[in-house]
Amino acid sequence: MTPLNHTHSDLLAGKVVLVTGASSGIGAAAARVFSREGATVVLAARREDRLAELTGDIRAKGAEAGYVVCDVTRPGDAARAVAYAETRYGRLDAAFNNAGIGGDRTPLHLMGDDVYDTVMDVNVRGIWNCLRPEIAAMLRHGGGAIVNNSSVAGLVAIPAAAPYIAAKHAVVGLTRAAADEYAQQGIRVNAVAPGTTRSEITEDWFRRNPGLERTVNSMTPQGRTAAPEEIAAAAAWLLSDRCPFLTGTVLPVDGGFVNQ
Repeated sequence: MTPLNHTHSDLLAGKVVLVTGASSGIGAAAARVFSREGATVVLAARREDRLAELTGDIRAKGAEAGYVVCDVTRPGDAARAVAYAETRYGRLDAAFNNAGIGGDRTPLHLMGDDVYDTVMDVNVRGIWNCLRPEIAAMLRHGGGAIVNNSSVAGLVAIPAAAPYIAAKHAVVGLTRAAADEYAQQGIRVNAVAPGTTRSEITEDWFRRNPGLERTVNSMTPQGRTAAPEEIAAAAAWLLSDRCPFLTGTVLPVDGGFVNQ
């Protein structure tokens, strides 16, 4: 069972926060959690119908939200999302670069080039495309905080997912590089490394691989998968002012998986 409750502590009060991949899974959960924590949220994803619905739900609860249809593999789309935040709300204080895909569960020697290209394009180039305009905006406005969504697969290997593992390790590298480069300019860059989390990606994996869910749970000390809100809560803390001396960190949110 998930131990989270839904109380809030205004961790992100007054902050303008961009969330990519916001139409489902961890991204949608982050939009809701961040707004409950006091943030104005700018939601970016490819599916406008879902973005519009989620934005409406957040506004109905009394928070401020806007959205931009955005494909993070296109540099212009990522720049447009940041520009929307600056134009509509005056600045960008924080960003959760969450958009990503899972790829196939196939042995490396059988993996197609198309799978490798797509996984790397979304999971690595997508974050690269977002980091550049986000950092530029934060430099214009005196600093900020960024959290990239990696994975436990960015810290250890898991079977039959070579491109995904390579991509998520690359996210860790980009996080550390950006954190080092902009630490003295008021920008903190960290990453979360989720364990198996309930999302459309993982549900699809479980459907296509009977028995996988039971295997994954048996490998996790807490014996379960995470709720998306649990990952979002960790990202909210990393984006907040509660940890000003924390940068370049990759935080496992994994029920103890990498601690074994």
